[in-house]
Amino acid sequence: MDGKSAQTKALVLDTALGMFRTKGFAKTTMRAIAAQAGVSLGSAYYYFASKDELVLELYRESVAEQRAAAAVAMDGVNGLADRLKAALHAGVDALTPYHDFGGAFISSALPPRSALSPFGEASREARENAVGLFDDVIDGTKVPHFLRPQLPELLWLAYMGVVLFWVYDTSANQRRTRTLIDGAAPLVAKLVSFSRLPVVKPLVEEALALKAKVQL
Repeated sequence: MDGKSAQTKALVLDTALGMFRTKGFAKTTMRAIAAQAGVSLGSAYYYFASKDELVLELYRESVAEQRAAAAVAMDGVNGLADRLKAALHAGVDALTPYHDFGGAFISSALPPRSALSPFGEASREARENAVGLFDDVIDGTKVPHFLRPQLPELLWLAYMGVVLFWVYDTSANQRRTRTLIDGAAPLVAKLVSFSRLPVVKPLVEEALALKAKVQL
């Protein structure tokens, strides 16, 4: 994609996000986005075949932003709790500008066959990048070998829970979400540490086996 095309694509995306904030996701049409951006409807559809694709692009960009910011924040940090905390806060930072219409996105993503589903094929690229971030989080930390392969995805699933909480967090600047992250990250680190204990390990292995059976 040349420079002009990239600029046009970014313009359409930025315009759409602005309209989602002011008009709402459901009431914003591709035709209205094109008109507001000053491009033809055909041009808008050339870059994004639907509103869902606009949201998926936002998802990809926010994950990339989160991963880049987390890498900086985790530099020189060795403990799992602090590394996880940095990654989760970076995710909320990346999403903060879009809090006003987060609920609309969640509603659109809930149907099992929705293109916006975080578990769907259309979101695979962003999902794999996000799971990769949590692989970075545990890299170099003390994680039991039997838990290591599945822990990045488990942490991503936990992050999805944080995002859902954030969407419905009405506190100033989503303060409760920040408090949740600061409290949950050390708990997760302790649970990971406890999982190597002989009395706990069999239960964790059973839970991992169950997760594998019901994998979406």
